[in-house]
Parts: sequence; structure tokens; C-alpha cells
Amino acid sequence: MRLDELGIDERIVDIFARKGINQLYPPQEEALKPVLEGKSTVLAVPTASGKTLVAYIAVLMAVLDGQKALYIVPLRALASEKYIELKEFEELGIKVGKTVGDFDAPEQELKEMDIIVATSERADSLLRHKSDWMYEIGVVVADEIHLINDSNRGPTLEVTLVRLREINPNIQFIALSATIKNSIELAEWLEAKHIQSDWRPVDLKYGIYFEDSIFFMDNSVKKIEVKGDIINSLVLDTVKEEGQILAFVNTRRSSESVAERVSKALAKVLPEAELASLKDLADHFGACEEEPTTVGARLAKCITGGAAFHNAGLMDVQRKLIEDSFRERKLKCIVATPTLAAGINLPARRVVVRDLWRYDANYGNVPIPVLEVKQMCGRAGRPQFDPFGEAILVAKKERDLESHRENYLLGETESIRSKLGSEPALRTHVLATIATGYARNHEELMQFIDRTFFAHQMDVWTIEGMITDMLEFLETSELISTSDEEFRATMFGRRTSDLYIDPLSAIMMRDAILRSETVETNELCLLQACCSTPDMPQLYLKKKDLDWIDELASENQGKFLLDIPEDDTVEMEYFLSALKTARLLLEWMDEIPENDIVIGFGVGPGDIRNRVENGEWLLYSMREIARLFANPIVGQLNPLVLRIKYGIKEELLPLVNLRNIGRKRARTLFGAGFKTPDDLSTATLKDLESLPGIGKQIAVGIMEQVS
Repeated sequence: MRLDELGIDERIVDIFARKGINQLYPPQEEALKPVLEGKSTVLAVPTASGKTLVAYIAVLMAVLDGQKALYIVPLRALASEKYIELKEFEELGIKVGKTVGDFDAPEQELKEMDIIVATSERADSLLRHKSDWMYEIGVVVADEIHLINDSNRGPTLEVTLVRLREINPNIQFIALSATIKNSIELAEWLEAKHIQSDWRPVDLKYGIYFEDSIFFMDNSVKKIEVKGDIINSLVLDTVKEEGQILAFVNTRRSSESVAERVSKALAKVLPEAELASLKDLADHFGACEEEPTTVGARLAKCITGGAAFHNAGLMDVQRKLIEDSFRERKLKCIVATPTLAAGINLPARRVVVRDLWRYDANYGNVPIPVLEVKQMCGRAGRPQFDPFGEAILVAKKERDLESHRENYLLGETESIRSKLGSEPALRTHVLATIATGYARNHEELMQFIDRTFFAHQMDVWTIEGMITDMLEFLETSELISTSDEEFRATMFGRRTSDLYIDPLSAIMMRDAILRSETVETNELCLLQACCSTPDMPQLYLKKKDLDWIDELASENQGKFLLDIPEDDTVEMEYFLSALKTARLLLEWMDEIPENDIVIGFGVGPGDIRNRVENGEWLLYSMREIARLFANPIVGQLNPLVLRIKYGIKEELLPLVNLRNIGRKRARTLFGAGFKTPDDLSTATLKDLESLPGIGKQIAVGIMEQVS
């Protein structure tokens, strides 16, 4: 079926036609019928089968009909991708907005937007702040809805969808999912039409690599010339056929070492002109870091051979550059950890999954779920470039051939299960439901819970007991109070909900704040209190850390705001891990060179940014709770909130208030004698533009701001 036969607005058809999209895929045609009738729809089809087009048409038609649309995604990177794509439709006279950041603000400017792209956490936060414009939403896209199964993001997505239906019972859900075992159960929960298909625009050949051959499921066998290790051999074979390859490994360290070996192998076979172009690309990658690091240098060196590693240790800008360069076919190979498979549109001729297990701190080595492996494999086959895609698993022993075939290639994907029943998720969302007025008594709370996917899958009596226990915890912790069987969030409870932190984090912060009245604390111990909360991903404590961490703990004895556990306990290990994380943040705030932090703590730039972002939010939250209790520690916390944001000592705070002045430029100005904006008002353009890292454009901007 052709797109222009749908009866939709011709301007939408024209925009898609300019992108070369005129014909509908079979799953798109099947799904668009109920979608255009205004029915909620769950579309469970393989990667690259056209789910996004269905979602875009749904939101565009709703907006042109005078409604707002909300597009919910699991990742910030995916939000940026969808935002850029949807901006192309603004010629229809619509406005597209994106919101992924501050959880403590309603962002009133979103009221002017017609389509809002948001992460599930941000959408939940907006609902908590009761943003008026959310009542105007007529259609909601839930991208990657199978991530309801994720213990971190899943409960928030689930509760957000329930709340959206509460404020508009007629809301239309467009839920996009990978092929999962129980997608029909999701459709029943959402009261949606269920569309499932195995159709793909590019045929996918599954196979298993062993020794020197790929054994495909269609019984064909392909010999591979062995050149070095397994990944090298498969990469060189792919590139010889003018294809690109994604290789998935299970650890960050493996992704980097394998990418280095692949880069060296590719450098021997790529044409000189292409290698020269890759050298320029590597220089561009090197320049994207604010401060040079060994990780950035390692990545740039890999780029010179046409390969890259992709993992959580990289900064967002580095990961995006890698993805864009791969789409533009500049890079031949990406060696990635499985996070790359989660929703980013990055197809390749061949996908190789080397490792089918990962390390779990509680259980040791565990198998990777079939669903995750199928998600990785689904990246194989580039529409418009490849006649077929190849998804290859690696067998290290002969017996693995049969087990990989049965467990993964023929194995059914797992059913997804709600994770709302976990204690952290339940305490967070029960408090939010009460604090925002969605439930004022036990009956209303149970009615709300009854609408969740959790209740759809669980026994009602089990849920009742869990909710009773959670209400008792929240009341004992003074987050809610009960009077005449009516629930009411305390001021502390409402602020905790608004701040979008785990109630347990808020309780720990409150107790630390109260202890500060009798303890003379310091910056490190304030940070340690924040880093001890469940909202901070802590650094792993290694054996080589124990001596200096123990010494640091001894030096600050009597200044900590949380109880020090007994030695040789799990609690003590957790306490010291929080202290190590706090020390990293303090070094960042003390302007220790980023590469020194990378080497000293064994982390990547992305790890630093992740902890800094969490630390900034937790310090802000701690300050807000201290304000609520009128505690004088607010004075200590105020400068720390800005210092962690910019990574600076307190003396630079006046300078970073200026636009385009970050930690490096502020330090340069300070070193040149310009310590405040008043000092800068006496400077000449020549004085400023000659300083390292300033230049004429920044200098002009500074002078305009201080004049």
C-alpha cells in the first residue's frame, strides 16, 4: 500500500516522500488502520520494520486535529534523535519540544509546544508538578515499551502511563515494542489493538561462528579467512564485501581492547585516501573533549583505523559522534557493550555477539536474556544498502554450537514482567501518588495500583499486603500522615516527591542534616552523605583502594553525618564505596585535571559526568530539604551546588555566571588577574582575545555581558 492511499494530510505524505518513503511495509499498513481510527495500538515487530513511521503519523494527525502529543523514550540519546527527526515536520506549522533535564521544574514553555519528546522520568516529573498542558495530550507514544521489564526505568514508565490515562481516560496509546513473548498481555493491559509480525525489510540470516566457518540456520556454511582473533577475522571479511559490522562484547575493557586490535587490522587493508580521512576524523574526536584524557586518546587512535569502542565510560558527545560517523559509513566497525542495542537506530551489514554472559555482583556470571540478544541481532541489515543482514553468535567450543542454536537462535524471547513491586519502586511511586493527590485514601490508592501492569500480572492479596507495609514505612518516616483514614503528604513528603528522589534518599539526607547541628562537618563528608543514598551509582571498591580509603575515613573521623558501620561488614563496604565516590566528586570540584581523575579512579569521562550529574542533583535536593527544616547547613551547601556543576573551586564562582565561561576559561581569566565580572569590565578586547582558549568571539561576548 502506498502512503498517499491512507487519506492522511497531503503535506505529511509530501515530507515522507522527500525522504524517499512512499510505500508502506506490511506491519505499518496493518497498524495504521486502527491507529488512524483513534484506537490504542501495541506494535510488536522486529527492529527496522518501520515502527517509528506509525508513531510519527499518529502524533502528527493528532496535533493537526488540535491535540498535543507526548513521545516517551527510555534514553536521552533517543530523545535527541526523535526530537531532530520530528523537527523536520515543523513546516506543517507545529512546534516540537524536548525535555529531559531538571526534575524540579514544570517548564511552562512546553505549554507552547504541540509535540513534546521526553524521557519517562521527565514525563513522570511533569505529572507530579501537575503541568496544566498535560491535560491537553491526546496521544502518547511509548517507545521501547518492553523496557517495563527493566528494574530501573520500568516502574516509572508504567506509572506514567497509568497517570496519563487518569487525566485523560480517552487518551490514545501507541506502544512500540520489540518482539516479546507476552506482547498481547501488554495490549490487554492498555486496552489496545495488538499487532505482531516477524516481517523485516531486509532478510536476516542467523548463524554461529566456530573455528573458521559460519554455520547458518539455513544449513549453508561460509568459510572465513582467519586473520588474528575471531572478531578481526569477521570484521575483515565484512569490510572486504563493503559492509559494516557491529560487534557486541560483555565488558567495557573488552570493547576497548578488541576495538584497538580491529583498528590495527583495518589500517593494513584500507586505502590511503580513506586512512587520511579517518585521521582528520580522529582529530575531530580528540578536539571534542574539554580536557584531554587517556580514554579520548585511545578512542581517537582507534578511529584512525576505522574502528571505535562504544561504552558507558565515554561522554555523550563522544558516543553521538561515533554513532553519526558509523551512519555516514566513515567507520567500518563499532565494538560495543549491549547498551548500544537499546533503541538507537544503528544498522549494520553484520552483527556479531561474542559474549552470551555477563557478570552480576549477586550471582556471578549469568546468561544474557534471549530478548537482549535478539535486540542486538536485530541491528543486522541496512535497508537501502544490504540485500540481507547477518547476525552471528560466537561458539568457543564445539558443544556451544547446539546450545547457542537451541537457547538463542531458536529460543523464544522471555515474557516481560512488571518491576513495580520492588521496594524502591513501590515506596517512590506510592509516595508520589499520595503527594500529588492521585490517591487520598486506601481505597483510591488501591484503585490506582489496580490499573498498573503490576496488578494485571499479580495476585491482588499479595499486592494488598505490600501496600500496607509501604504505607506504614512512609508514615513512620514522617513522609505521610493519616487522619480519619485520609492520607496526606507532609511538607517533607511533598518536597521529596517534587525533588524526584527515592524517599529513602530523602530520609538519609534529613537525618544527616539534623546531625549537622551537633557535628562540625566538611565538604567531603557532605558529599559522602549524598553518595550513600540509593540515588547515587557508587564506584566499585577495589582491593588497591582499601589503604587510602581507610586512611581518608580515619582523617575525617567525627565529621561524617551518617553512622560509621562496623568493620568487615557489607554496610562498611558500602560506606567506603560512597566515600570513594565522594572523593572523586571533590577532586572534580577542586579542579584536578580530568585525566588524573580518569587514571586515579580507573573510570572514563562518561563515568565522571554521570556521577557529577547525580551529585549535583543530590546536593541540590539536600539543600532544599535543609531549607525546609530551616537548617543553617544551607549556607555550606549553596556554593557546593554550583561548584559541582562547573567543577571549580569557590573562587571561580563569580566568573562562571558569565555565558560560555566554564571551568577551563574561568581558571584562565582568574590566572590573568580577572577574578570577578567587575575586573573584566576594565579589560580591553585585546587583553581577552589573546588569552588561551578565549579568542575574539568569546572575548566579544564577555565584554558585552560585563559592559
